Amino acid sequence: MSAQPARRMMNIGDALALLREEFPDVTVSKIRFLEAEGLIEPQRTPSGYRKFSHADVERLRFILTAQRDHYLPLRVIKEYLQAIDRGERVPPPWEAASARGPRRLVAAGAAGRAPADMRLTRRQLLDGAAIDEELLAELEEAGLVRRSGRHYDGDALAIARAAGALGAYGVQVRHLRVLKAAADRQLALIEQVIAPLLRRRDGHAEAEGTARRLAELSLSLHSALVSAGLRESLGP
Repeated sequence: MSAQPARRMMNIGDALALLREEFPDVTVSKIRFLEAEGLIEPQRTPSGYRKFSHADVERLRFILTAQRDHYLPLRVIKEYLQAIDRGERVPPPWEAASARGPRRLVAAGAAGRAPADMRLTRRQLLDGAAIDEELLAELEEAGLVRRSGRHYDGDALAIARAAGALGAYGVQVRHLRVLKAAADRQLALIEQVIAPLLRRRDGHAEAEGTARRLAELSLSLHSALVSAGLRESLGP
């Protein structure tokens, strides 16, 4: 990358601020991880501080979008960016992934959730969640992430991503056990409510719809309770 005037360069905090509005979960650790994986290469000052150009920020934005909206592994994103850097004209990686079909790495709407029935290898999960083997092993040992056979589903990806983002704030897997216990209690309550519907021969569809609505209401209530608690803790 050619040298640019200092006024056009940013430190990592400035780059993060430009990305945070669109990607609220992005952290300094995530940017450093992407650098370590060879997807970005910001300039360094003589004292070792990172300096980002606007092109670097746009490259980060592309990587984060490809992960969030298309669930592409970092390896695929990196190969695409390397081809672009060589001057090759190649289609966006999600078009190639879509053409392959079985990998099911597709957009899941504005909510940013992966399809629950998608099938990911261990490597794809690690890349998609931007976590390492150690963290994934801890999540599996704690029963937070599970696999079916040799593959993981979209829920496993969502959990691993959230755990990785929380880890940037010092939240460890052992701290997440209380969240798992709360989720299990919510599930037990939902199962109790829909049990009479499941006993009816024609009640399965109604039970499924009711369960989903109860889950949405439970999440809304949980969010409101946490928000109210924070307001009391932090004060006016």
